[in-house]
Amino acid sequence: MRRLPLAAVSAGLVCALSASPGPPPARAAPPEFVALEDVAPGIGQEMRYASRDNFTGERVDGYREPVCLLTREAAVALRRAHRALAQRGYGLRVFDCYRPRRAVQHFLRWAAGPETARTREEFHPRVPKDRLFEEGYLAARSAHSRGSTVDVTLVRPPHGAVDMGTPFDFFDPASAPDSPEVGAAQREARQLLRSALVAEGFVPVPTEWWHFTYGPEPFPDTSFDFPVSRDALRRRPGGR
Repeated sequence: MRRLPLAAVSAGLVCALSASPGPPPARAAPPEFVALEDVAPGIGQEMRYASRDNFTGERVDGYREPVCLLTREAAVALRRAHRALAQRGYGLRVFDCYRPRRAVQHFLRWAAGPETARTREEFHPRVPKDRLFEEGYLAARSAHSRGSTVDVTLVRPPHGAVDMGTPFDFFDPASAPDSPEVGAAQREARQLLRSALVAEGFVPVPTEWWHFTYGPEPFPDTSFDFPVSRDALRRRPGGR
């Protein structure tokens, strides 16, 4: 994710924690959004932020259901990558897709709170939580909120997840795609994932092997705040 100066991160924390209430959060997704399972049912989903199994230790605000929502263009491109990988015996599994702004505010509040030994040991043992934004592992304005960014890994049916060297959301230098701290097989797996997604128009980041944004995204300047749920698709005009 893009690095922000410490002053900008601090300003973001202040705004998130002290701003007066704004208008009610949006309830419906724009018509350009789809559920990934409707476009590419073969892609696995393990939506961590809809559960307690994530770096905050609790369900994240805005995640009402464990469902991946994306812009249709990004979903179709991800399906192409999945099909190309299938020819080599691999597939994809997503951990996070569209992320509401309220979830990012949850992350900001979490970063401003005290350290928790269990989550630090599991997710960021070498980087204090108050440096995660400055170090580029979290962003005060997340690309995920634009609807065309995914956190994704490789699977190899029927054996399950591929060893990528570190878990998802392990905020550490070892998670950099080319980190020398992981073995050759893990770097090769990361390169396979990266090349498959880049071939379909996704752009990686230097800090996290799992994070990709669809380059021709339809909303490059818009962050959304409707909830992660099937209901957000049904509530829009013409929704099912």
